[in-house]
Amino acid sequence: MRRVGVLLFAAVPVAVAAGVYFLVPAESGDSAGGESAVVTAQEGSRQEARSRAEQERSADDELIASLPPGLAAPAKKELAQQLVATAESSTLDWRRTYGDIEDLDDGQGYTAGTIGFCTGTHDLLTLVENYTEAHPDNGLARYLPALRAVDGTDSHEGLDPGFPAAWKAEAEVKAFRAAQDAERDRAYFDPAVRLAKLDGLGTLGQFVYYDAMVFHGAGIDEDGFYVLRERALRKVESPARGGSEKAYLDAFLDVRRAAMRERRPGADTSRVDTAQRRFLEEGNLKLSTPLTWQVYGETYRVP
Repeated sequence: MRRVGVLLFAAVPVAVAAGVYFLVPAESGDSAGGESAVVTAQEGSRQEARSRAEQERSADDELIASLPPGLAAPAKKELAQQLVATAESSTLDWRRTYGDIEDLDDGQGYTAGTIGFCTGTHDLLTLVENYTEAHPDNGLARYLPALRAVDGTDSHEGLDPGFPAAWKAEAEVKAFRAAQDAERDRAYFDPAVRLAKLDGLGTLGQFVYYDAMVFHGAGIDEDGFYVLRERALRKVESPARGGSEKAYLDAFLDVRRAAMRERRPGADTSRVDTAQRRFLEEGNLKLSTPLTWQVYGETYRVP
């Protein structure tokens, strides 16, 4: 399972009431134009969700610096990668997944690397572009035109048959492994942990945000991370707004699980049900070890 339909836009200032979605009424007798206006309004409201999330605490760097490291502490960050790897690659050994690449028939093209960068969701393209800027002669650079052409689709045009082998070969290069780590942190880990801290969440909540951002994408789709967060906030106040941490995380996991099922009926939601929800029910808000959890019927333990 992987995130779907990631849209990456620059955040822009927006002045709207939080959690309100505005729909533009159609002009009389112009149904096509009306549908277009509704779509535009929906996309705008999703953009606003991301913008609010990124800007409502934009001056809080000092607060972040004063808080405990939480999931960003080295041991917890390692644990986070292990937890994600059990859901993404069915292994605790996340470092062996740098060279993984396959098409999962999920509409996102090739899924590759430690957290499932996808040729159809822009993040793999961004990774290879940034890596090529620093290392122009790498083995993936020749595929950049094809990667740009298939971005946003599930197409393999221009990538077959050589791209999977080139990815595996490049994954043996230390610099490319470091590039995967850097893009993971820039696009997913750091934003998720920062926003979770600003929402008043402890280490478990920071991981809940991180895993959701990896799976659903750091985008503004109807099931993108920022929209799911806003749905949860409409149900329960975050700890930063005076709410209960457990109640808020319960609500967020409910929203996330529903989004997973809505997108793919019958989808396996065990990464929520028998992992994160289990930790929450046990009251393990600090994500303390030892941990035991199940994903896809397999049991994992970290001492």
